[in-house]
Amino acid sequence: MRNFDGRIAVVTGAAKGQGRSHALALAQRGADLVLVDIAEQIPCASRMGTPEELEETARLVEALGASCLTVKADTRDPQQMRDVAAAAVERFGRIDVLLANAGIAAYGPVREMADDVWRDVVDVNLGGVAATIRAVAPVMAKQRSGRIIATASSVGREGGPNNANYAASKWGVIGLVKSVAIEMAPYGVTVNAFSPMSVSTDMCHNDLTYRLFRPDLAEPTADDVRDTFATLNPMAVPWIEVSDATAAVLFLASDDARYITGVALDVAGGWNAFHCA
Repeated sequence: MRNFDGRIAVVTGAAKGQGRSHALALAQRGADLVLVDIAEQIPCASRMGTPEELEETARLVEALGASCLTVKADTRDPQQMRDVAAAAVERFGRIDVLLANAGIAAYGPVREMADDVWRDVVDVNLGGVAATIRAVAPVMAKQRSGRIIATASSVGREGGPNNANYAASKWGVIGLVKSVAIEMAPYGVTVNAFSPMSVSTDMCHNDLTYRLFRPDLAEPTADDVRDTFATLNPMAVPWIEVSDATAAVLFLASDDARYITGVALDVAGGWNAFHCA
């Protein structure tokens, strides 16, 4: 079903993973895309997208018949994100959907965590989402329409050892979304968070994450951590697939969700049932 015909969507973190999946699904449903990615490595993070992967996302989007604007930009920089919004409007005339998806993870005890590890995770996951929303919100307010979806996390509503920077950043995203939802409601713009459990991407499947879950092993593999991941939620699912994440995001971006705003939509195998808020 092509339920995004004629709409313009901006996707950050579009080079690979969830961002690429979301972009392709929107293109399949008739949207034109603005693909944004820093396309370089932040030292503390798991493997990030490359310029070549960003171009491959663009090629795949265009192969589906969608028009596409590709921008290499750092979401942490408010001016770069304002430039992205301006370029989108110049090319397409409007912005209908924003998926503020770019994010990173890096772990360690808060008492020992290096300053740059704390700063980079919070700056990307919260500061970058805020800069992206602040750049696009004036466009949508002027249009008096739009959908904003920011990627949060199940970890954003509970604590976790060795995870304070990530949990703080994602909890911040939920507070940001709720606040902006109130501000943007008079303009017909919905603002929501998508809060998944672990998603089967490079952020989940890497040596640092595996060792966090199985510190008893020198070189744990996906098979070694699967059962430990599964203990986090009542459905005993170790991680969701990228397609599960995309389905939830598309719902929030669709007309079916036109009266849903200020929520954090959990796709977490029931992990969210343990949350007190």
